[in-house]
Amino acid sequence: MSEVTSTPVDVIGQTRAQRMRQPLSADVIKATAEKHGVCVRPFTMEVGDPDTGELRYVAVPCGSTLESVCLPCAKKAKALRQTQCREGWHLTEEPDFTAESPSQAQTELMEFRADLVRAYQQALGDGAECDAEELREEIRGVDEELRQLGMRGRLPSPELPAKQSTKRSTKRRQDAPDLPTRKVAKTTVGREFAGRFRPSMFVTLTCDTYGRVREDGTPVDSGSYDYRRAARDAVHFSSLVDRWWQNLRRVVGWDVQYFATVEPQKRAAPHLHTAIRGSISHEVIRLVTAATYHQVWWPNHDRLVYDGDQIPVWDSRTGSFVDPETRHPLTGWHDAVETVEEPAHVVRFGRQVHSKGILGNTEEAGRHIGYLTKYLTKSTGEVVEATSIRQRDHHDRLHAELSITPCSPRCAVWLLYGIQPLGANAKTTPGRCKGRAHRRSTLGLPGRRVLVSRKWSGKSLADHKADRKRFVRDMLASVGIHKPERDTTRLIWRKVAPGDQQVPPRAHLLMRAIAERITWRAEYDRALLAAQPPPGQHPQTSATPLAA
Repeated sequence: MSEVTSTPVDVIGQTRAQRMRQPLSADVIKATAEKHGVCVRPFTMEVGDPDTGELRYVAVPCGSTLESVCLPCAKKAKALRQTQCREGWHLTEEPDFTAESPSQAQTELMEFRADLVRAYQQALGDGAECDAEELREEIRGVDEELRQLGMRGRLPSPELPAKQSTKRSTKRRQDAPDLPTRKVAKTTVGREFAGRFRPSMFVTLTCDTYGRVREDGTPVDSGSYDYRRAARDAVHFSSLVDRWWQNLRRVVGWDVQYFATVEPQKRAAPHLHTAIRGSISHEVIRLVTAATYHQVWWPNHDRLVYDGDQIPVWDSRTGSFVDPETRHPLTGWHDAVETVEEPAHVVRFGRQVHSKGILGNTEEAGRHIGYLTKYLTKSTGEVVEATSIRQRDHHDRLHAELSITPCSPRCAVWLLYGIQPLGANAKTTPGRCKGRAHRRSTLGLPGRRVLVSRKWSGKSLADHKADRKRFVRDMLASVGIHKPERDTTRLIWRKVAPGDQQVPPRAHLLMRAIAERITWRAEYDRALLAAQPPPGQHPQTSATPLAA
C-alpha cells in the first residue's frame, strides 16, 4: 500500500503554507508607518532635561534620500528639493545677502587672536613646544568664540604654509574656442520681457562620445570603446560643471543661479539637468559649452607601475611607502606634481546640448521640476540597472577602469603608479580607495547628486523646512490649536549606546510615532476645513506659493 501523507492543519483550519503567506507583524508596522509618513528606520536618542531631570527616548528620523532605504524620509527630502527648486527658479526680487558690519566684540577678539598667533609663532621659533601648544589651544578657543558671535568664513591658520602650491598658467588652450568675457554684475534675476514675462531656462549637458552605442547603452564595439576616457570624465565631471558655470557668468555678465541634478545615462556616463534663473540665448549656451574644458594637472597615470602581488609596502622607519624590491621611497605627491608639464587629462562636454525657455507658474514649469527631481530617491544602480549580460559586461569593464583611476590627490590608487598620495599612512592599502568613484554601485557618478547655487532661493534646506513647520503652526493656530515652538537648546542629546537595556524596542517607538502622526493629521485636516475660502476661490495650503 502506498503511504498517504497529509498536510498538518492547525486548530483554525489553516495549513502551514497558508500561515507562511500571512504578513509578519513587522511588515504590517512598516507599511502603516509608510502610510502615515513615519520614518521606518529611526535611530534612538536619549534626551535629558537638566531643569526637571526628566529622561526620555526619542526616535529621530534617519533622513535617508533613497526609497529603497526609507520611503517616508526619501519622499520628504524630494518634496523639500522640489520646493527649493520652485522657489528660486523664477524669483522677481534679488535675495538680500548684505553682510552685517563686524561688531566691536568681534574686532576685539580678532585683535586678541592676532596677538596670540604672533606669540605662538615666536614660541615655535624659540623651540618652546609646551608654550606653543598652550597658545594653540587658546587660539582654538578664540576661534570658537568668534563663531558663536556670528562670524562666518575661514580664519587664517597660525601655521605658516610649509610649501607654496604649484601655479599653473591660465592661458586658454589653442584647441578651444575663445570666449568673450564681461565683468560679472551682482544681479541674479533675469530680464523681464513685454512688461510681464520673465522666462528662465532648462538645460541638459552630456559627456562626450566614447564610441557608438546601442539603444541599451552598451557599445557596438567594446574593443574600440574608450573606457579610460569614460572613467576619467566621470571622475572629473563635477569640476567640468563648475568651470561651465564660471564661463557662463563671465559671458553673460551677471551672476547666473542654478538648480541642477546629475544623473547617469544608459551608457552609464553622467549628464546634467539644470534649471537656470533668467533667459540666456540658446546660441550662447552652445558657445559656452563648446568652449568649456577642465585640465587635470596631475601626474601621468597611463601605465601601472605596480600590479598583482608586486605592490608598495609601508616602511615604519621612514614613514612612507617604498618599493618592495629596492626599498627606495616612492615619489611624493608634491614632487610629482612639480614635474608635470602637460595635463594628465582634459575633460569636455559632448556636442549634444539641449536648452529650453520656461515661463514661471505654468504647467510646463511644474513638469520640468518633477523631471529634475525624478531620480533623487533612487541610487545609481537603480537608475542604470543591468538587465542583460551585455549591460553587465559593459558595467564591469567601466568599473575595472574606474578601480585604477585616481579620484583625488589622497587616493590610494596613486600607489599603483609609484606615487605616494597625500595623507598616506600605515593603514593605507595600495589600490584600495573608499571613494565613491570606485564603487561598483555608482560607476563614477559624482557624490553630489544635487547642485544648488548659493543665491538660488536665498534659503538653505533647513530654512525651507522651517518655513513648512511655521506654515503648519499658523494653520493650526487659526482654528485655536496652538503648537508653540519648543526651546530644545537647553536639552542634552545623547546617542544611545548599543546594548542599552533601557532603550524601548523600535516597534514601540514606531507605534508611538504613528499615533502622534495620526493626531497631527487630524488637527491639520480641521485647520484645512476651517480655511476653506468662499466659492470660486482656491485655498492657500502651501507654505511656499508658486513664483510668478
